[in-house]
Amino acid sequence: MEAVKENISSHKYFFLDGFSELGELRPFLFIPFSFMFVVSLFANSLLVYVIVSQRSLHSPMYILITSMACIDLSLPVFFVPHMLLSFLFDWRGISLIGCLVQMYFVHLLGAFQSTLLLWMALDRYFAICTPLYYHEQMALARFLKFVIPSSIRNMFVVLVVVSLAGKLPFCLRNVINHCFCEHMALVELACGSTTINSLVGLISVFLVPVTDFFLITASYTVIFSSVLSSGKSSAKALHTCVTHIVVMTVSLTIILTAFLSYRIRNGLPAAIRIFFSILYLFFPSCFNPIIYGIRTAEIRQHILNTLRI
Repeated sequence: MEAVKENISSHKYFFLDGFSELGELRPFLFIPFSFMFVVSLFANSLLVYVIVSQRSLHSPMYILITSMACIDLSLPVFFVPHMLLSFLFDWRGISLIGCLVQMYFVHLLGAFQSTLLLWMALDRYFAICTPLYYHEQMALARFLKFVIPSSIRNMFVVLVVVSLAGKLPFCLRNVINHCFCEHMALVELACGSTTINSLVGLISVFLVPVTDFFLITASYTVIFSSVLSSGKSSAKALHTCVTHIVVMTVSLTIILTAFLSYRIRNGLPAAIRIFFSILYLFFPSCFNPIIYGIRTAEIRQHILNTLRI
């Protein structure tokens, strides 16, 4: 009888076992990921410092870039330090509560990465298509009409995904084949049906990054049409649009590859799935400062001045 109870008890403690197939080579992963972590922290901190300290950069567009940098600065903190300690010292344990908390903040901040791109697209739409009303449209009270609904959407969708995962009984293995508490990596350890969890997780992808992508594309389609039909100088506008579209397309491709790899079993090695899951969170944190900071002339000049001091 006791054996039966033991079998149906739900695990409350897990071990993150990502890249275990690398064996003795696993600790060497500390080098590239720690380098990326340092680059992310330094680049985003520098970007935030430069924009906050320069009054000439206190316009809506630069405030949105600062918000993006803050998200990119915060997101890796929730999973990279634990991952690096796992590589270096083999510290792999995490409680179920800690796992769910990590999952919530990682996925929530990941959702805001794409939503901030949408807000940036709206900023460019108002600046290029309705320049006379730009400051009126981007006033805080008006812009909150776009910020609040999308923020509530992100928090609600992620909360539902994490709550459903937390209600599952984990009576199989307690070894998560991942480097952080990714949703499906935890769900696949549950006993019983996980169809709803898988479906809700997939729906969340289409409700947040995919929806944001289509809205961004629609915004830039209108911008392109406006620029081309009016005969205005389009170089800067097109440069901004193409940059946003390229970044969002690359990010969306990585996200869909990571999410679908857990739902379509096609012989894809576990290490590849884990790599893409880490990449879709870590890639924007390392490269957004370059794309939205260094490539913006005003910010680039202030950064160079700061580094010379």
